Amino acid sequence: MSGGPESPLLVEQFPPLSEHEALVEANRCVYCFDAPCTHACPTHIDIPAFIKKIATVNLSGSARTILESNLMGATCARVCPVQELCEGACVLNSEHKPIMIGRLQRYAMDYFYANRPNLLAIARETGRRIAVIGAGPAGLSCAGELTRRGHAVTVFEKRDLSGGLSTYGIITLREPVPVALAEAEMIAGMGVKIVQGMEAGSNPTPAELLKQFDAVFVAVGLGTSPSLGIPGEELVIDGLNYIETSKLSPACLPRANTVVVIGAGNTAVDCATIARRNGAPRVTMVYRRTEREMTAYDHEYRFVKNEGVVFEFLTQPVARTPGTLECVRTELADPDTSGRPAPRTVSGSNFMLPADVVIKAIGQEKPSIAALFGLETERGFIKVDSSMRTKVPRIYAGGDCVRAKGAASTVMAAQDGKIAAAAIHAEVTHG
Repeated sequence: MSGGPESPLLVEQFPPLSEHEALVEANRCVYCFDAPCTHACPTHIDIPAFIKKIATVNLSGSARTILESNLMGATCARVCPVQELCEGACVLNSEHKPIMIGRLQRYAMDYFYANRPNLLAIARETGRRIAVIGAGPAGLSCAGELTRRGHAVTVFEKRDLSGGLSTYGIITLREPVPVALAEAEMIAGMGVKIVQGMEAGSNPTPAELLKQFDAVFVAVGLGTSPSLGIPGEELVIDGLNYIETSKLSPACLPRANTVVVIGAGNTAVDCATIARRNGAPRVTMVYRRTEREMTAYDHEYRFVKNEGVVFEFLTQPVARTPGTLECVRTELADPDTSGRPAPRTVSGSNFMLPADVVIKAIGQEKPSIAALFGLETERGFIKVDSSMRTKVPRIYAGGDCVRAKGAASTVMAAQDGKIAAAAIHAEVTHG
């Protein structure tokens, strides 16, 4: 089943809207003045305007409206938590279904990528050169916005493919790889130079970057999952590596009857979903706190339960051996630094969970690049001001690597890139 043309691992959750469906849905919109949905969108897309243009069959105009606010519009149409943002704010929520804003945005962006009309104007060259480290959503957004303003931008990406988590870390159910790569190709087509296989910070060094470029934007995301610190951890799979395999080499995923996923965030939910759709009859998510403290969105929690995933709350792994995961029960004590009740183990409560495969999805390591650039950090994240400036002159940062507070998301990363681009533009042109 894995990797076949009909594999559930390779199928998007929602099919594209037909023309009839899109027109019917667009005409449900009441086109609010000072629309709550636009305020709820971190990139402030004029949602009523792009939907009205779909209703009048002006798909180029609709796509232009989206891209003028969010160059990552195709990705965000698929992966944004719309239930928590634009659709959650829709005025039709109280009595009707909210407008399917995400799917209508995808409809317009699918048209754009199928037809590639020339929608975005590029300003005259300024002679200023900007380096962007990382070709994920924050880096690509910043690079595209700076290029639109006439600056020469070089993006350094250490991996073979652009797109960051959009390419490697968001399951195909939500975003196929070609969507992320098409966005990167669009940004390159605007005139951005993307250099693959170079890890800026070590090659080139911070000193070299600051000598060669007028400003630097750091958008490196985060690293792999931190260590569990338990015996047998070498037998535990990193969650992001598991998702990457499901996208790029699905036939290489381990087949299993019992899978245990450690963690209860959105990445853990994605890993559990993959395991179920890869044929595992029993998938268990283990979390040391309760349902109330989960960091996964409520709609993701409901979704994965509907997939048949079961949960073991107040449970902490203590050892991994072939075929099993030894766990211990926990209870909640006073809040820790995260503001959530701290779990503490219950003596003598050890038990075994059957586990052919164990996957950890317990967050990500903080960016090590901060030390290379001498950047100030907050809880391990790069510290920036409201314009995404760091304390080091001419260095800016954005995306997951700065998200010390609030939920990390693609749309927030795209907005970080926009904010940084505006600030960099002001600095390099006006001083």
